[in-house]
Amino acid sequence: MKGFEHKSYVGLKTTLYNARANPLRITEVACQVKMIDSTIIRPVNAPQAHPLPTKPASPVIDQPLQLSRRPRRNRSSPAQRAAFQETNLSPANLIYPLFIHEGDVDIPIQAMPGRYMLSKHGLVEEVARARDVGVNSIKLYPKVPDALKSPTGEEAFNENGLVPRTVRLLKDRFPDLVIYTDVNFDEYSPSGHGGIVREDGVILNDETIYQLCKQAVCQARAGADVVCTSEMLDGRVGAVRAALDAEDFQHVSIMSYSVKYASSLYGRFRKVQLDKKTYQINPANSREALIEAREDEAEGADILMVKPALPSLDIIRLLKNQTLLPIGAVQVSGEYSMIKAAGYLNMIDEKKVMMESLICIRRAGADLIITYFALQAAAVLCGESRPVTFNR
Repeated sequence: MKGFEHKSYVGLKTTLYNARANPLRITEVACQVKMIDSTIIRPVNAPQAHPLPTKPASPVIDQPLQLSRRPRRNRSSPAQRAAFQETNLSPANLIYPLFIHEGDVDIPIQAMPGRYMLSKHGLVEEVARARDVGVNSIKLYPKVPDALKSPTGEEAFNENGLVPRTVRLLKDRFPDLVIYTDVNFDEYSPSGHGGIVREDGVILNDETIYQLCKQAVCQARAGADVVCTSEMLDGRVGAVRAALDAEDFQHVSIMSYSVKYASSLYGRFRKVQLDKKTYQINPANSREALIEAREDEAEGADILMVKPALPSLDIIRLLKNQTLLPIGAVQVSGEYSMIKAAGYLNMIDEKKVMMESLICIRRAGADLIITYFALQAAAVLCGESRPVTFNR
């Protein structure tokens, strides 16, 4: 598994902070990570923690409390904690998002440590590694050359475009691999918007959906198992379902990004400052999320998706209580990068926080999780050879 370029951090000295100013200010120009000393959170002259007792403490009461229930009894040993764990996580719950491009080398993504724009060779290797630890579902995100972008996004349904060629390649190598593809517009438009932009800046809903239907059929024809309607345009699910059925692709599923919030957690990776609030949902709203999800279900969605995941645990639970359809969640680039950065600075235990974040998304009600941690988390699960259990 590709990791950090550790040599970039060799020789950095520990910095001692006694001032009250924020020691974590990091500029993009510097591109340098400083190790954080424990004195940030503990005063220099603070007393040391008391050592653990070498023998049991003496009783301080004569009579125990008369409690009808003591929930701690069910947490008294690792075996009991494992037996009563309500939520489990397995590689089958994970979808591995992979970025692809036309080049011959893998290109590191600066804002996402350990993530790469993959070449054809790098992609096949990464999929093989994922399958080795039980992750057999991937989602493709293309990096389309600027020269192929257009205001009406014709490259999105080019039969010999990057995504259809990649789907055919992977299906040839791994016939049972489950491939999710993105039915989107922003990667194929020079504007970066999720739809055709009129001269006055208005995003054209119906005209864009006409193009998205052709894109979905193109991806299904290449061999995609699930197409993901991610643009949050009105009526897209019903239109795509009708287009797929008309071309005899009734077996191809639709995972609808039913609740895609206009979140700041995507912006760092995309490096664009676009106002997408006329089609993505206000993060302050929950009833609006229900409206969107109910419409998508009525139009024929097979899976309902929420994005981003951790800030939307309440919405995941809300949908879980409202529908019988499977629920998915996207742990987005910002969520991934925060955990990675804090782990590399030794501010958290990256592995434990990673696994806890995923189990919490599952606990909220997600059946599927699109996460950049898929390979890393599945390796942990395989290493333990059993579902992840907490509070050991």
